[in-house]
Amino acid sequence: MESEGKIVFTEEQEALVVKSWSVMKKNSADLGLKLFIKIFEIAPTAKKLFSFLRDSPIPAEQNPKLKPHAMSVFVMCCESAAQLRKTGKVTVKETTLKRLGANHSKYGVVDEHFEVTKYALLETIKEAVPEMWSPEMKSAWGQAYDHLVAAIKAEMKPSH
Repeated sequence: MESEGKIVFTEEQEALVVKSWSVMKKNSADLGLKLFIKIFEIAPTAKKLFSFLRDSPIPAEQNPKLKPHAMSVFVMCCESAAQLRKTGKVTVKETTLKRLGANHSKYGVVDEHFEVTKYALLETIKEAVPEMWSPEMKSAWGQAYDHLVAAIKAEMKPSH
C-alpha cells in the first residue's frame, strides 16, 4: 500500500494506547461485543449490514456469530493502534486490508458507519479504563482509528 510518508504518532500517544490496551486485552471478547451493541444502539440499521443478523430472530447481542466478529474487530483496532508509532503505518496485513476494503464496499458501509464506530470505540475504551481516560488518550485512540479507517477506505475505492 502506497503511503504518503510516515504517520506521526508521538511516543506519548503510543504509551497511552499501549497502556490502556494492555489492560483491556484480556477482556477483548466482552469489550468487542460491547462495542457492537453500542454501534447498534446508535445506528440500529447497521444490523442490516450483517447477513447473520439480518434475518435472525435472536437479539444481536445473543447471536453466536457476533461475538467472534466483534472481538476480531476490536482486537484489530487496538493492535494496529499499538503498532502505529513503531512502524509509522497501519500494520494490518495487506491481504487483510484488501479483504476488509472489498467487504466493507460490498456490504454498503459508508463514512457515517465509520464515524459511529469511532464514537462507539472511544466510549467502549473510556468505560473499560475510566481511571486512565483523558482527553489525550481519547485523541490518541481517535487518531489511531482514523489511520486504520483511511487504510481500509483506500482499499474500498473501485479498482485503483
